[in-house]
Amino acid sequence: MSAANRSQRGEFERIVKLDRLPREPLKLAAEEAERAALASRFGIEAVHSLEAELGFAPEGRIVVATGRLTAKIEQLCAVSGEPFRNRIDEPLALRFVPASEQPEFEPEEEIELDTAEPDEIYYEGQSFDLGEAIAQSLGLAIDPYAEGPEAAATREKAGLLDIAPSGPFAALAALKRD
Repeated sequence: MSAANRSQRGEFERIVKLDRLPREPLKLAAEEAERAALASRFGIEAVHSLEAELGFAPEGRIVVATGRLTAKIEQLCAVSGEPFRNRIDEPLALRFVPASEQPEFEPEEEIELDTAEPDEIYYEGQSFDLGEAIAQSLGLAIDPYAEGPEAAATREKAGLLDIAPSGPFAALAALKRD
């Protein structure tokens, strides 16, 4: 697939048609060009692997998909700035809902999200993009403050691992010792 077609289609497009839902769990894996595009999208060094396996349970026009997402990525350490490899292994719980069933909210209305509920993804027509849902799940699973193996050494070198007590109570403790 050319880069122009990919930018129009999305980095990891996998269309699932409602009338052809797989009966067995569906296994997906991103190809090299898709992984490179996802790394660029999420601002990380590389996506070395991205795989997902999901089972489907239709509830009328709503489809619940559950499974697992695994990925091996390379990202920059939040402390040292050095690239390091990281592994992602996340459960997936997705609920594909027709756009016509999307609730309307007032602009100032507060919305409470329940972490135990599956993520709702709205679709139009007779199909949904499972690949985009997986890509979004990957993006949410990447820890932007992940620390690599050199984080402690970098902190120590910068003097950020000072184990001596500090602050107002440390000053009082020093007076007490004198």
